[in-house]
Amino acid sequence: MTDFAANRQQVLSQIENICQKCKISDNKVTLLAVSKTQSAAVIRSMYAAGQRFFAENYLQEALSKQADLTDLAIEWHFIGQIQRNKTRDLASNFAWVHCVDRLMIAQRLSQHLAEQVEKGADDQPRLNICIQVNIDREDSKAGCLPEALAELVEHISVLPHLSLRGIMVIPELKHQDAFLRAQVLFESVRVQHRTPHDWDTLSMGMSADFADAIAAGSTMVRVGTALFGARTNLEKRID
Repeated sequence: MTDFAANRQQVLSQIENICQKCKISDNKVTLLAVSKTQSAAVIRSMYAAGQRFFAENYLQEALSKQADLTDLAIEWHFIGQIQRNKTRDLASNFAWVHCVDRLMIAQRLSQHLAEQVEKGADDQPRLNICIQVNIDREDSKAGCLPEALAELVEHISVLPHLSLRGIMVIPELKHQDAFLRAQVLFESVRVQHRTPHDWDTLSMGMSADFADAIAAGSTMVRVGTALFGARTNLEKRID
């Protein structure tokens, strides 16, 4: 039986050690548990171990789990590919939406939230979003190109009901220099362009490489295998 508490503590200890070595505060690094393909019961066990931030890749799978876990104060993140016909459900059921790579997607999310406010949801919180950047220009991955980020930030940052927090990258395997390029890009947008005050999230690093990502400036690591154990199916994964 998987010891979720032990796994989580081991990952947190690794994060703490990396932060101490790099002389950064470990409370600036958020551990995001990638729970795709995990059951609601497994998520409940990880929650009992102290984890509060969970990420899902597949919308229908996520909605099913959310329905089973309404009694838990989970902060849900969506990190999968975004289809335009799914934006309404994303806006309604997640605190964060990563992988926004087109203005149209951000506009649809903003509009859905505006509709909720019009219907009387006065306490509707702003939706946190990250822009996915195709940092290595891979044909197989989504994301805006690095040179397109600044303009996309300018357009998205003025949309109502959205809180543009930063960028998310998925570099090629064993391509650690991409983390440094992402950090430079993240900071250049902060310095050279008008950005919202909450531009504070550099989401990069997964189970196999989060140490390098944190050393390069990551503020959010997306970890699945190191927390839940190795998966048994052959589906391509991004955590």
